[in-house]
Amino acid sequence: MLVINEFLKLEKEAKRYKEQYPKGTRLELISMEDPQAVPPGTRGTVQFVDDIGSIHMNWDNGRTLALVPKEDSFRKLTEQEIEQEQNAMCVEETTDDLADEQSDGPVMSM
Repeated sequence: MLVINEFLKLEKEAKRYKEQYPKGTRLELISMEDPQAVPPGTRGTVQFVDDIGSIHMNWDNGRTLALVPKEDSFRKLTEQEIEQEQNAMCVEETTDDLADEQSDGPVMSM
């Protein structure tokens, strides 16, 4: 009976995490006890929450390690932080485009 109760508890928690952290949610890691841990402060995007409540992430540093809500510490980014990230990406893309335009000029050699 204890095993069934634990399973139902995990299932209920997983459902809550799926609602709280849908695909595309931006999170920032505060701490992780895993020996393969992602560095604190790393941000990432939720890919999915599995049936036991692990939050599978695509971290901005290229890693794909999942978060375990009761073991790892993390926070959801605010709308303002997400907007700042998007603005920073736009500036970066514009700068890259300008650099590409400048390098497309004629090449002269002697």
